[in-house]
Amino acid sequence: MPSPPDPSVPTALHAVPSTDVDLSLFYFAGDSDEIKSDRYGLLLDGARFADAHGFAAVWTPERHFHPFGGLYPNPAVTGAAVAVATERVAIRAGSVVAPLHHPLRIAEEWSVVDNLSDGRAGVSFASGWHAVDFALRPEAYADRRSLVLDHAEQVRRLWRGETLTVRDGTGAEQRVRIHPQPVQPELPVWITSAGHTETFRRAGAMGAGILTHLLGQDIDDLARNIAEYRTASAGGGHVALMVHTYLGDDEDEVKELVGEPLRRYLHDSLGLLLGSRLDGRRGIDPARLRPADVDFLVQRSFDRYFDHGGLLGTPAKARRVIERLRRIGVDEVACLIDFGLPADTVLAGLERLAGLRHRGATGDH
Repeated sequence: MPSPPDPSVPTALHAVPSTDVDLSLFYFAGDSDEIKSDRYGLLLDGARFADAHGFAAVWTPERHFHPFGGLYPNPAVTGAAVAVATERVAIRAGSVVAPLHHPLRIAEEWSVVDNLSDGRAGVSFASGWHAVDFALRPEAYADRRSLVLDHAEQVRRLWRGETLTVRDGTGAEQRVRIHPQPVQPELPVWITSAGHTETFRRAGAMGAGILTHLLGQDIDDLARNIAEYRTASAGGGHVALMVHTYLGDDEDEVKELVGEPLRRYLHDSLGLLLGSRLDGRRGIDPARLRPADVDFLVQRSFDRYFDHGGLLGTPAKARRVIERLRRIGVDEVACLIDFGLPADTVLAGLERLAGLRHRGATGDH
């Protein structure tokens, strides 16, 4: 059984949820042959902006062997870059695919990030969502949903300075601990879920936060899952929700501006999402779908995100969305900003997002 977190350690994950909602930045950009240089300019410029304007965190993911999300094969590497470019903002993995790696390696890498950032690292652990990723460790695929929780707990113990028994190259048992020693005595930990209720329960029971999204659940589903999570975590914990984000001054202009890049982004993701068994769901072979069916699914997804499931539109609309999320128990909105708009356009939208944050995301202004 996982050991409970030390209640004496003052981390955000042990706090009773506040009435405010934090805003952070989330990255998941695709790779493309059209990108010739400065692939990480938006990541670093956005991180510096978030740092200067009081955002809670910058999240970067782990993706392998596909253009969708392809700029991010290792969140510890991108996290280290963000660490040296910023001073205050938290630096988080969204997510480490835990079954692909040894817990010692995860703990070592993120301890480096913690030292580079002077104690701002945090990790969300995911079970993995696409079989091809497991080319790195195929033997872990079948047990990935149990391994993610086991690995998260082992990383926690290593972070606290405990040792792990391993076998060395000669087969002899050794007890090892990680170096360098992290700055934070307790690693802030989340578990990533696509909407499976049992994952929410297990994260709550082990004292971890939840990182989730609306790809496999609607807001009513999310509300029920958060209620289960709060019960399992005795009313505490931390819920971060990733949503697509761009704010402008006019609703129709924003819809026109984001329409083509967001539809293209959703189209690029569709094959992976349909073919993956997210949290145990049945996979669909995208090659069996007609182009008209694909277009229908992309448009339906776009409409859902624009109308109800994202911060897409004006600041006034965004405040209403955030207030609804606050009421169901979301603590942090992780704003996915790199879905295909030009970098200058994204950064201009961040100005409006920062204004929303400074004026109070849930107030009437």
